Amino acid sequence: MSMKALRGLLVLTVVLLTGCHTVLMSPSGDVALQQRNLIITSLILMLIIIVPVIVLTLLFAWRYRASNKDAAYDPEWNHSTMLELLIWSAPLLIIIALGALTWVSAHKLDPFRPLDRLSAGRPVPADVKPLTVDVVALDWKWLFIYPEQGIATVNELAAPVDRPIQFKITASTVMNSFFIPALAGQIYAMPGMETTLHAVINKPGEFEGFSANYSGAGFSGMHFKFHGMSEDGFAQWVQQAKAGGVLNRDAYLQLAQPSENDPVRRYSSVAPGLYESIVDGCVRGKQACAEGMTPPDTGDAGMHTANSAGGMAAMPAEQH
Repeated sequence: MSMKALRGLLVLTVVLLTGCHTVLMSPSGDVALQQRNLIITSLILMLIIIVPVIVLTLLFAWRYRASNKDAAYDPEWNHSTMLELLIWSAPLLIIIALGALTWVSAHKLDPFRPLDRLSAGRPVPADVKPLTVDVVALDWKWLFIYPEQGIATVNELAAPVDRPIQFKITASTVMNSFFIPALAGQIYAMPGMETTLHAVINKPGEFEGFSANYSGAGFSGMHFKFHGMSEDGFAQWVQQAKAGGVLNRDAYLQLAQPSENDPVRRYSSVAPGLYESIVDGCVRGKQACAEGMTPPDTGDAGMHTANSAGGMAAMPAEQH
């Protein structure tokens, strides 16, 4: 490829990239902002070694080229204490700095750790209660349950600005990944398990959320909108959801059937204990829970649970 063609390709690439929105480098949530700063700091620390190595490699190649008769040539040279110190001490210091930075950040940004600040210099007020959102990854859509507000939505999520959010995350069938780049890092959703993510949105707006782990045919359409709102705006959004249908167990089982590119749905009420039953894998009436308990409100007289001392799973009475 000629230099002219290479320059043209480079210019075209730059032009195409001007339309990209690098949300990871300009997030709107404090957790994502701290993660971005960690990436930048780590990159700078690594460049302290990488840039001089690249520069010196090019310099040595130019300085000691075959046509340069002025460069000193010493075929017997084999050791320099000063050079050995530079070669080993600088990378070692960088590794120590990166290790310390990673260790501190891994604990500080632990997704299970409740937030201690809303943003830099703004601690979480003692009287502020986090907004709890139960997240269920379905095939191929997202179900969000708001236990405090008593509502649920499909493929739509909202939260007030500057209020801590606690996401409790699970999946109905296969492993998935919950990711809102502007808010916080991704975290996996797994059936029969619950993971947790704490985050806060600091700016109002509409942000993209999606699945970051391939989960089958409808994976490409598993997107949702996350709305950062004022407290009044969030209250109005909750009231709009109150006009929706009812998410009982039968409605959930129908919703959980695989479907692609689902529209936004809203539910005005949610069956008590539905999320817990989803985590335990016992939404269906005669299905034993993972914890060995009969699912609530099954109304099946032929099923009963062993006492806690026996630790046995629910079984039909005639099999005891």
